[in-house]
Amino acid sequence: MYIRFFATLAVFSFFSSLNPAFAQKEISSQFHSWYMYFGNHRLSDRWGIHTEYQWRREGAGETWQQSLLRVGADYYADDKNTLTAGYAWVVTYPYGNQPVAATFTEHRIWQQWITQHRSGPLYVNHRYRLEQRFLEQPAESKYVFRQRFRYRLLLTLPIGRSELEDRTFFAAAYAELFVGFGKGIGRNIMDQSRLYAALGYRINPRVNVQVGYLNQYVIKPDGLRHERNHTLQAGLTWNVDFR
Repeated sequence: MYIRFFATLAVFSFFSSLNPAFAQKEISSQFHSWYMYFGNHRLSDRWGIHTEYQWRREGAGETWQQSLLRVGADYYADDKNTLTAGYAWVVTYPYGNQPVAATFTEHRIWQQWITQHRSGPLYVNHRYRLEQRFLEQPAESKYVFRQRFRYRLLLTLPIGRSELEDRTFFAAAYAELFVGFGKGIGRNIMDQSRLYAALGYRINPRVNVQVGYLNQYVIKPDGLRHERNHTLQAGLTWNVDFR
Protein backbone atom coordinates (compact mmCIF):
# COMPACT_ATOMS: atom_id res chain seq x y z
CA MET A 1 0.00 0.00 0.00
CA TYR A 2 2.67 2.51 1.04
CA ILE A 3 4.96 1.66 -1.87
CA ARG A 4 2.04 2.15 -4.26
CA PHE A 5 1.42 5.65 -2.89
CA PHE A 6 5.07 6.65 -3.29
CA ALA A 7 5.13 5.18 -6.80
CA THR A 8 1.90 6.95 -7.77
CA LEU A 9 3.25 10.31 -6.62
CA ALA A 10 6.51 9.74 -8.52
CA VAL A 11 4.55 8.91 -11.68
CA PHE A 12 2.38 12.01 -11.16
CA SER A 13 5.49 14.21 -10.94
CA PHE A 14 6.94 12.66 -14.07
CA PHE A 15 3.82 12.89 -16.22
CA SER A 16 3.06 16.43 -15.02
CA SER A 17 6.15 17.44 -16.96
CA LEU A 18 4.84 15.61 -20.05
CA ASN A 19 1.19 16.70 -19.86
CA PRO A 20 0.10 18.12 -23.25
CA ALA A 21 -2.08 20.66 -21.39
CA PHE A 22 1.22 22.32 -20.50
CA ALA A 23 2.57 22.22 -24.07
CA GLN A 24 4.30 25.59 -23.69
CA LYS A 25 5.66 24.79 -20.26
CA GLU A 26 9.06 25.87 -19.03
CA ILE A 27 10.64 23.48 -16.52
CA SER A 28 13.46 24.81 -14.37
CA SER A 29 15.68 22.39 -12.43
CA GLN A 30 17.62 23.92 -9.56
CA PHE A 31 19.31 23.12 -6.26
CA HIS A 32 18.33 24.38 -2.82
CA SER A 33 19.18 23.72 0.82
CA TRP A 34 16.70 23.86 3.70
CA TYR A 35 17.84 24.03 7.34
CA MET A 36 15.00 23.28 9.73
CA TYR A 37 13.99 23.17 13.39
CA PHE A 38 10.84 21.45 14.74
CA GLY A 39 9.53 21.25 18.30
CA ASN A 40 6.37 19.91 19.95
CA HIS A 41 6.34 21.00 23.57
CA ARG A 42 3.91 19.32 26.00
CA LEU A 43 2.18 21.60 28.50
CA SER A 44 -0.18 18.93 29.84
CA ASP A 45 -1.42 15.46 28.93
CA ARG A 46 -3.79 17.02 26.38
CA TRP A 47 -2.21 20.29 25.28
CA GLY A 48 1.06 21.46 23.80
CA ILE A 49 2.73 24.03 21.56
CA HIS A 50 4.14 23.44 18.08
CA THR A 51 7.14 25.55 17.02
CA GLU A 52 8.98 25.41 13.69
CA TYR A 53 11.40 27.45 11.62
CA GLN A 54 12.71 26.68 8.13
CA TRP A 55 15.66 28.63 6.70
CA ARG A 56 15.31 27.90 2.99
CA ARG A 57 18.24 28.90 0.83
CA GLU A 58 19.13 28.86 -2.85
CA GLY A 59 22.11 26.67 -3.73
CA ALA A 60 24.19 25.58 -0.76
CA GLY A 61 23.07 28.62 1.21
CA GLU A 62 24.26 31.59 -0.85
CA THR A 63 21.00 33.56 -1.06
CA TRP A 64 17.44 33.49 0.27
CA GLN A 65 14.73 31.30 -1.20
CA GLN A 66 12.16 31.44 1.58
CA SER A 67 11.78 32.03 5.32
CA LEU A 68 9.03 30.08 7.10
CA LEU A 69 8.00 30.44 10.76
CA ARG A 70 5.14 28.21 11.95
CA VAL A 71 3.50 28.00 15.40
CA GLY A 72 0.42 26.16 16.62
CA ALA A 73 -1.57 24.70 19.49
CA ASP A 74 -1.48 20.89 19.75
CA TYR A 75 -4.33 18.80 21.18
CA TYR A 76 -3.40 15.19 21.97
CA ALA A 77 -6.61 13.18 21.57
CA ASP A 78 -4.71 9.99 22.47
CA ASP A 79 -1.25 8.51 21.92
CA LYS A 80 -1.91 8.03 18.18
CA ASN A 81 -3.88 11.14 17.17
CA THR A 82 -2.93 14.82 17.41
CA LEU A 83 -4.93 17.84 16.24
CA THR A 84 -3.18 21.16 15.63
CA ALA A 85 -4.22 24.66 14.55
CA GLY A 86 -1.88 27.57 14.04
CA TYR A 87 -0.33 30.39 12.05
CA ALA A 88 2.60 30.61 9.65
CA TRP A 89 4.53 33.68 8.52
CA VAL A 90 6.23 33.08 5.17
CA VAL A 91 8.48 35.39 3.15
CA THR A 92 9.32 34.33 -0.41
CA TYR A 93 12.23 35.93 -2.27
CA PRO A 94 13.08 36.11 -5.98
CA TYR A 95 15.22 33.04 -6.75
CA GLY A 96 16.20 30.66 -9.53
CA ASN A 97 15.36 30.84 -13.22
CA GLN A 98 11.71 31.83 -12.70
CA PRO A 99 11.94 34.50 -10.00
CA VAL A 100 8.92 36.32 -8.63
CA ALA A 101 8.84 40.02 -9.46
CA ALA A 102 9.41 41.08 -5.84
CA THR A 103 9.76 39.66 -2.35
CA PHE A 104 6.32 38.97 -0.87
CA THR A 105 4.80 37.93 2.46
CA GLU A 106 2.22 35.24 3.14
CA HIS A 107 0.07 34.98 6.27
CA ARG A 108 -1.15 31.40 6.58
CA ILE A 109 -3.75 29.87 8.90
CA TRP A 110 -3.57 26.09 9.11
CA GLN A 111 -5.22 23.07 10.73
CA GLN A 112 -3.99 19.49 10.71
CA TRP A 113 -4.63 15.97 11.95
CA ILE A 114 -1.77 13.53 12.46
CA THR A 115 -2.52 9.87 13.04
CA GLN A 116 0.15 7.21 13.45
CA HIS A 117 0.51 3.46 13.89
CA ARG A 118 2.92 0.55 13.48
CA SER A 119 3.03 -1.79 10.49
CA GLY A 120 5.59 -4.48 11.20
CA PRO A 121 8.95 -2.73 11.63
CA LEU A 122 7.63 0.53 10.13
CA TYR A 123 6.38 3.57 12.03
CA VAL A 124 3.61 4.99 9.83
CA ASN A 125 2.51 8.63 10.08
CA HIS A 126 -0.37 10.21 8.11
CA ARG A 127 -0.70 14.01 8.10
CA TYR A 128 -3.76 15.83 6.72
CA ARG A 129 -3.46 19.62 6.56
CA LEU A 130 -5.71 22.50 5.46
CA GLU A 131 -4.25 25.94 4.74
CA GLN A 132 -5.91 29.33 4.32
CA ARG A 133 -3.33 31.53 2.61
CA PHE A 134 -3.23 35.34 2.39
CA LEU A 135 -0.64 36.14 -0.29
CA GLU A 136 0.76 39.62 -0.72
CA GLN A 137 0.64 41.18 -4.20
CA PRO A 138 3.33 43.88 -3.89
CA ALA A 139 2.58 45.57 -7.23
CA GLU A 140 -1.07 46.06 -6.28
CA SER A 141 -0.63 46.70 -2.54
CA LYS A 142 -3.16 44.02 -1.62
CA TYR A 143 -3.51 40.38 -0.57
CA VAL A 144 -5.27 37.53 -2.38
CA PHE A 145 -6.87 34.55 -0.62
CA ARG A 146 -6.14 30.94 -1.60
CA GLN A 147 -6.87 27.55 0.00
CA ARG A 148 -4.90 24.32 -0.13
CA PHE A 149 -5.11 20.73 1.11
CA ARG A 150 -2.00 18.66 1.83
CA TYR A 151 -1.58 14.96 2.54
CA ARG A 152 1.74 13.45 3.66
CA LEU A 153 2.63 9.81 4.24
CA LEU A 154 5.78 9.42 6.39
CA LEU A 155 7.50 6.07 6.98
CA THR A 156 10.26 5.58 9.56
CA LEU A 157 12.36 2.42 9.87
CA PRO A 158 14.82 1.81 12.76
CA ILE A 159 18.18 0.53 11.52
CA GLY A 160 19.51 -2.55 13.28
CA ARG A 161 16.74 -2.59 15.90
CA SER A 162 13.09 -3.52 16.07
CA GLU A 163 12.14 -0.39 18.04
CA LEU A 164 13.03 3.27 17.61
CA GLU A 165 15.04 3.59 20.82
CA ASP A 166 17.59 6.07 22.12
CA ARG A 167 20.89 6.20 20.22
CA THR A 168 19.32 4.55 17.18
CA PHE A 169 19.86 5.35 13.50
CA PHE A 170 16.77 5.30 11.32
CA ALA A 171 15.71 5.71 7.70
CA ALA A 172 12.81 8.03 6.88
CA ALA A 173 10.86 8.65 3.69
CA TYR A 174 7.81 10.70 2.89
CA ALA A 175 5.57 11.55 -0.04
CA GLU A 176 3.33 14.62 0.02
CA LEU A 177 0.73 16.01 -2.37
CA PHE A 178 -0.59 19.61 -2.41
CA VAL A 179 -4.03 20.35 -3.94
CA GLY A 180 -5.53 23.83 -4.32
CA PHE A 181 -9.30 24.37 -4.06
CA GLY A 182 -11.87 27.15 -3.88
CA LYS A 183 -11.99 30.48 -5.66
CA GLY A 184 -8.98 31.91 -7.43
CA ILE A 185 -7.28 28.63 -8.32
CA GLY A 186 -5.49 28.87 -11.65
CA ARG A 187 -4.13 26.08 -13.82
CA ASN A 188 -2.24 24.52 -10.93
CA ILE A 189 -4.91 22.68 -8.94
CA MET A 190 -2.20 20.08 -8.30
CA ASP A 191 0.02 22.69 -6.69
CA GLN A 192 3.11 20.58 -5.98
CA SER A 193 4.40 17.18 -4.93
CA ARG A 194 7.30 16.17 -2.70
CA LEU A 195 9.33 12.97 -2.36
CA TYR A 196 11.87 12.74 0.46
CA ALA A 197 14.40 10.22 1.80
CA ALA A 198 16.71 10.72 4.79
CA LEU A 199 19.00 9.18 7.36
CA GLY A 200 18.34 10.16 10.96
CA TYR A 201 19.64 9.58 14.47
CA ARG A 202 17.48 9.55 17.60
CA ILE A 203 19.51 10.86 20.53
CA ASN A 204 16.72 10.50 23.11
CA PRO A 205 12.89 10.78 23.17
CA ARG A 206 13.15 14.57 22.84
CA VAL A 207 15.91 15.06 20.26
CA ASN A 208 16.68 13.66 16.81
CA VAL A 209 18.50 14.88 13.72
CA GLN A 210 17.96 14.10 10.03
CA VAL A 211 19.81 14.77 6.78
CA GLY A 212 18.08 13.95 3.52
CA TYR A 213 17.15 14.70 -0.08
CA LEU A 214 13.87 16.28 -1.20
CA ASN A 215 12.59 16.20 -4.78
CA GLN A 216 10.02 18.97 -5.06
CA TYR A 217 7.91 19.46 -8.20
CA VAL A 218 6.07 22.80 -8.32
CA ILE A 219 3.51 24.01 -10.87
CA LYS A 220 3.14 27.81 -10.88
CA PRO A 221 -0.33 29.47 -11.05
CA ASP A 222 -0.16 30.02 -14.83
CA GLY A 223 0.37 26.28 -15.35
CA LEU A 224 3.23 26.99 -17.75
CA ARG A 225 6.17 27.51 -15.43
CA HIS A 226 7.27 24.44 -13.48
CA GLU A 227 10.10 23.84 -11.03
CA ARG A 228 11.91 20.63 -10.20
CA ASN A 229 13.88 21.48 -7.08
CA HIS A 230 16.62 19.19 -5.80
CA THR A 231 16.92 20.09 -2.13
CA LEU A 232 19.30 19.12 0.65
CA GLN A 233 17.45 19.08 3.98
CA ALA A 234 19.04 19.17 7.43
CA GLY A 235 16.64 19.08 10.35
CA LEU A 236 16.71 19.17 14.15
CA THR A 237 13.74 18.07 16.24
CA TRP A 238 13.89 19.19 19.86
CA ASN A 239 10.80 18.54 21.98
CA VAL A 240 10.44 19.82 25.55
CA ASP A 241 8.05 18.28 28.10
CA PHE A 242 6.86 20.91 30.62
CA ARG A 243 4.49 18.58 32.47
